[in-house]
Amino acid sequence: MMFLEIGLQGLSRVCSLTIMTDYTGLKFQGAILRQLKKPLFISSELTVPPLKRGQVLVKLAYSGICKSQLMEIQGKRGEDKYLPHLLGHEGSGVVLAIGSGVKKVKPKNRVVLTWIKSKGIDAETPNFYDDMGVVNAGKVTTFNQYAVISENRCVTLPAHIPMDIGALLGCAVLTGFGIITRELKPKKGASIAIFGLGGIGMSALIACLSFSPSKLIVVDINPKKLKLAKELGATHCINASIKNSVDTIKKLTAESQGVDYSVDCSGLVSTIEQAFESIRRGGKTIFASHPPAGQKISIDPFELINGKKIFGSWGGSSRPDLDIPLIGKLIKSKKINLEKLISKKYTIRNINKAVSDFEEGKILRPLIKFDDAPF
Repeated sequence: MMFLEIGLQGLSRVCSLTIMTDYTGLKFQGAILRQLKKPLFISSELTVPPLKRGQVLVKLAYSGICKSQLMEIQGKRGEDKYLPHLLGHEGSGVVLAIGSGVKKVKPKNRVVLTWIKSKGIDAETPNFYDDMGVVNAGKVTTFNQYAVISENRCVTLPAHIPMDIGALLGCAVLTGFGIITRELKPKKGASIAIFGLGGIGMSALIACLSFSPSKLIVVDINPKKLKLAKELGATHCINASIKNSVDTIKKLTAESQGVDYSVDCSGLVSTIEQAFESIRRGGKTIFASHPPAGQKISIDPFELINGKKIFGSWGGSSRPDLDIPLIGKLIKSKKINLEKLISKKYTIRNINKAVSDFEEGKILRPLIKFDDAPF
């Protein structure tokens, strides 16, 4: 191995950056799901494997936590055949090394890590090891200091976007914007209702503003989230723990017919049904939420005959290689501000606290900051 150390001395601290040419066998920390419905296990003995074709080694700066990971931890996705395994599917970091065939990124590139497929090689999944044996991983993981990512799960981060905002572009923002701009495509001046104000719901709200809706109605049970939604541009806020959301939405529309469009991001069967009930005949509902495995929605088929439409969304039909630069331009021109979507930053050692705070609704979007990262 070759090492290069750069020391930067200031008044009160010394920062050092170590650059290596071979990372195989390097030990790092990661949060491992070993048992369902149990806290994540923090290992400091994970090791970097040799890179295979199409794989990219990334040093993480930040990782987001999505409701999808909560459901995996809680066992609400059904049987998990891959235990023990790493988690996380949105993050940001710096490329350290690339495997054969990789052309899309190169060492020192800042990148967004995303579960949504983009251009590049769809590489095989890596296996990691720690002192307890093999640890499985998917094409992308972010609850770890170092990650081996498939080339088609990383996109160059625009230079002007900070790393913390960049982490959100891997799932929440990308999905929320995609739902509105690629799938819903609302007409100017339309009425829109959004159910669930997590990262995806808030991102969808921000994306709606570009279409100048006549009414932008949001529904949640968390007063803090409703307050933030109002600050971001919602015209009407409904606390579903106090008011009947469907009745209230219909009263806000012409002849109580309902809104033109609705989006559900809550992850509940009941809110998907309410989102569908809240649209007018001829209206359109899209849901991006993932209720627990086995649950089913119940809707009136007669409403489908009368022109109502309902669709599920897979990542907002996003195209990361195109959409991340477009979102970057909106940020640069100050047409959107995503900083308010970040609630709190945690270390990897405190990831279980981040998970519980997120699950309990104490925070909108937690970020894991890797404290040894020089960013």
